[in-house]
Amino acid sequence: MAIETFHTLISRNKRNSWLLIGVFVVLFVGIGLLIGSVWGGGDWTFSIIIAAVAAIVAFILIMFSYFGGASAVLAISKAKPIQKVDDPQLFNVVDELCIAAGLPMPKIYLINDTAPNAFATGRNPKNAIVAITTGLRQKLKRDELQGVMAHELSHVRNYDILFAMLMAVMVGVLVMLCDVFLRSLWFGGGRRRSSKEGGGLGQLIILIVAIVLAIIAPILARVIQMSMSRQREYLADASAIELTRNPEGLARALARISDDPEVLEVANRATASLYIVHPIKRFEKRAESIFSTHPPIKERINRLMSLTQ
Repeated sequence: MAIETFHTLISRNKRNSWLLIGVFVVLFVGIGLLIGSVWGGGDWTFSIIIAAVAAIVAFILIMFSYFGGASAVLAISKAKPIQKVDDPQLFNVVDELCIAAGLPMPKIYLINDTAPNAFATGRNPKNAIVAITTGLRQKLKRDELQGVMAHELSHVRNYDILFAMLMAVMVGVLVMLCDVFLRSLWFGGGRRRSSKEGGGLGQLIILIVAIVLAIIAPILARVIQMSMSRQREYLADASAIELTRNPEGLARALARISDDPEVLEVANRATASLYIVHPIKRFEKRAESIFSTHPPIKERINRLMSLTQ
């Protein structure tokens, strides 16, 4: 991939990400207005108040994600910081890649788990953190480790780490809001005011639209998140090869991580999208169905190997 084309893709990726976040905000406020209208029996003043409260809550959660999301992810993953004296070779690999990518050296964390995997987090390159499992360190060769680290540092350089956290929070808040609304209907939410004020056909239409949107919106949100995440994984793979000039190393690493039978116990659905390979195995009860944020490993490997031809 030509350098000019590569940087064009990064710029377009960033623009699309902000556009998607804007779509989420509009969708969030719109659903808040509809839910407020149903709960308030058609009183749009009440609707605006509900939408404003929902927007404030979302803003607070997004700010928490921006400033404290990385710490929360590391705590959930039980990751501990390590120093160069603990693993000189790992630090040398990361340092070499940072020089090639023009990035500051990130903090490195270790997850005490035999399942090989890794992720990057933080809000920008200056605050970036790369976390790897003990299994990854033990089971990969140096060129494979280099490929994985290059992939994670590419997420840092492309600012994927920030957008991933923001989108995860926004999807979660949207799903929670819709779930609260649908559950409230079982307890007669909005019926008392509508019965007093005689909402009529217009209010019935608003109720139907709100219910349909509350069902569809979480699905649409997860599809958008999945599409964006998959695009970023492909771009990070290509970016990693720009740094290492070794597609085979990353391809072998992806195969090893994917084929490893060990279960990554500390991973969950909230953090799964951060890892280089989806950490939840298909045979696990907690496995997701259609909403996988990672593209198929075979497809990623095929794309990488095509760069050698």
